[in-house]
This record gives sequence, C-alpha cells and structure tokens, in this order.
Amino acid sequence: MFALIYDTHELGKPFKKVLSVHKSRETAERALDKRMRRLGKKVWECDARIVWLKEKINPGAGVTSQAFSTWRPGEKIPYGEHHPDCD
Repeated sequence: MFALIYDTHELGKPFKKVLSVHKSRETAERALDKRMRRLGKKVWECDARIVWLKEKINPGAGVTSQAFSTWRPGEKIPYGEHHPDCD
C-alpha cells in the first residue's frame, strides 16, 4: 500500500510517522497536494513524501526505512527519477 509519511530527513530520527495510507499512488498524490495547499508550502517544504509500505500499517504509526521503499515493486519509475537534474 502507498503511504504519505512525515520525513524531515534527519538521521537521528529514524521513525517516520505515517500520515495516511492509500491504495494507489494517485490517491496518495492527491493527499500530498491537499496537505501542501493546507500548509501553503511547496512539496519540498512540507516534510512529507509518498512511499510504498511493505506491510499493512495504520495512520499514526511510526515506520523505519526498512519498512518502506520509494517505489512499489514493478512500478514504472518516471524517466526524470533515473537521471539527476544537474551534470
């Protein structure tokens, strides 16, 4: 399942709070858009990201990096994610 997690990218804080869970990446993206609008921030400012959870979990729980990955197994990864924006 896809999830929206709160992630400040601080190595000293390995647990990431699950904000919401979703059956598809599209619904998770809509939830992220709604969060950005509510906070009045850009995606990189709202400390949230979409991940694929390896096991079922409830919103509000904490997960570590071993419990999720950026992409679902077999999911088509967009071309821009394979190549950096810089030289």
